[in-house]
Order: sequence, then structure tokens, then C-alpha cells
Amino acid sequence: MQGEFSLGELAVRFGLTLRGEPNLTVRSVATLSHANAGTLSFLANSRYRRQLESTRATAVLLSAEDASHCPVAALIDPNPYLAYARIAALLHPPVSEAPGIHPSAVVANGARIAASASIGPLAVIEEGVQIAERVRIGPGCIVQRGASVGADSALVSRVNLYPGVTVGQRCILHAGAVVGADGFGFAPNSGTWVKVPQVGSVRIGDDVEIGANTSIDRGSIDDTVVENGVKLDNQIQVGHNVTIGAHTAIAACTGISGSTVIGRRCMVGGMVGFAGHLTIADDVVITGCSLVSASIKNAGSYSSGMPAVETRLWRRMVAHLRRLDTRRDNVGVR
Repeated sequence: MQGEFSLGELAVRFGLTLRGEPNLTVRSVATLSHANAGTLSFLANSRYRRQLESTRATAVLLSAEDASHCPVAALIDPNPYLAYARIAALLHPPVSEAPGIHPSAVVANGARIAASASIGPLAVIEEGVQIAERVRIGPGCIVQRGASVGADSALVSRVNLYPGVTVGQRCILHAGAVVGADGFGFAPNSGTWVKVPQVGSVRIGDDVEIGANTSIDRGSIDDTVVENGVKLDNQIQVGHNVTIGAHTAIAACTGISGSTVIGRRCMVGGMVGFAGHLTIADDVVITGCSLVSASIKNAGSYSSGMPAVETRLWRRMVAHLRRLDTRRDNVGVR
């Protein structure tokens, strides 16, 4: 349930500087352009100052540099977006589910489910599963034999955990996520394929969030590993035996081929493709639509995708590329 908080209370709780009336209250968040009385907004990018000047929010979270442009009460912090995230979580807490097992759920006798956990409609909990305290298993989720889910984690809906998968504490797995399906492992045999048994599993650390319809394959022998604090967007494919280092964030539609190791605190843009058996250093940034075909040994920002241009210009650029070899031949370059 939403609460209502005074600006003075928020300033004290989150260590913010307040310019304005401390008794003013907010109960929800809104964008600068759609805010009204009782709402809190934020400005994290000075390019949006024009929207700030006309906002009707009760208060705005922003930096000291932007505070002089704010026509309403200001909550000042060096990192306003981070402060906004924390206050938004306070103003909009998740809906809590009553503990217990829905009558339509199917739960094996050998499953161990904490009394404080909730199991939603049509969920399936198989033999040997362990569900810890305050876990929320949403409608239609399947937790297969021997899998485990740590305390305070949530499987939103239609999540499928394959046998033996382990999920840590305080994780969120959004609708349609599949964890532990067989990796893409086949041995060639005279023009046909023989399936290679995938006997590893998947280990997910604490405080991990996995987006809707993202798939994480089980290891072929050793486990696929997603370390603490990793954030995965929607529709990401993680191949078998991949390791993703702690606190790395990966945007939607990225594909990671098998046995690639991605370091800690990396940021990967959308639609990035990783070849297999690569090693990516800690603190690497890879911009969207890049193709990573070789290991990256040093921290830094890397790109390979080409931004869209007008079609006629693109055709000219491609024509120039095709003529490069001819020009090299004409000047005797080998």
C-alpha cells in the first residue's frame, strides 16, 4: 500500500538537502511533464531543464547544479537518480502475498516449503524442491525436482526452473524466464547431429534480477553461473557454462555463446552478440549492437555497431568499402 511522506522526513531518511517547506507531502512519483500536486519527480539530465521549469510536482530530486532552476521544492543529492530509486521504492512498495499454497497448485510431498512462502495458482512444485522464507511463487510457475529458491525471492509468473537450479536470496525472475534448459550441445556425426547430455546446472547468486522471457542454459558439465547483483533485461540468451560476474548489467536481446566469462561490474548494451569461449575483463562497457568476437583484456568502453544513416549514404559507404581492395591493388599494396 502506498504511503505519504513529508519532504522533511525524506530528507532526513535519505540524507538529502531540502530547499522548500518540510511539511509538504508526497505520495507517488511522476515524470516532470506529467507531475501534479502530491507527486515527486526527478531530474538526472540537465537537457530536460525545460520540463523542470514548467513542472507541477510538489518536489523534484536533482543535483545542486540544477537546483537554482527548480520552481518547486527541491531535494538535492549528487546522484538524484539513485536517490529517486530509493524513494520510489518507499512510495511504491511491492504488493505482499499472503503465505500459503493455492488450492490449484500441485506440490510434491517431498518438497520443503517455508510457512511464510506463498505458492500461486496452477504452480507446480516437484519432489525435492526447497522454497525458503517469504518466497513468492507466482501463477503458473514450475519449479522442477531438486531446485531451490532462496529467502525473499520472487518468481513472478510462468517462470520455469529446471532440475537442480539454485536461486539465491532477494532475486526477481520475471514472467516467462527459463533457467536450466539444455544448452545447445551437439556432436557432428557424418552430416547429422548427436545430442551431448547437459549434466551441469545453473547457480544464481543473491540480488539478481532476470527479465521476462530470458533464457539461461544449464552447463554441459560444470554449472552456468550468474553471480551476486547481476541484472539481466528481457529476452536475453545465456549459453551453457557462461559465467556472468557480480553486478554486471546486460540489456535486452543480447546473446552470450557458451563458455564465455563476463567480468564484474560490466555494462552491456542491447543486441550485443558474444562469440563463445571468450573472457571479458571487469569494468568493461560494450555499446549496443556490438559484435564481440575476441576476448577483451582491459577495462574500458568498446563498440562495433554502426549507427543508422540515410539509405543513399549507407549505399555509398558500402560501395566505398567494396572498392578498398581494388584501390590497394592499384597502388601495389599487398
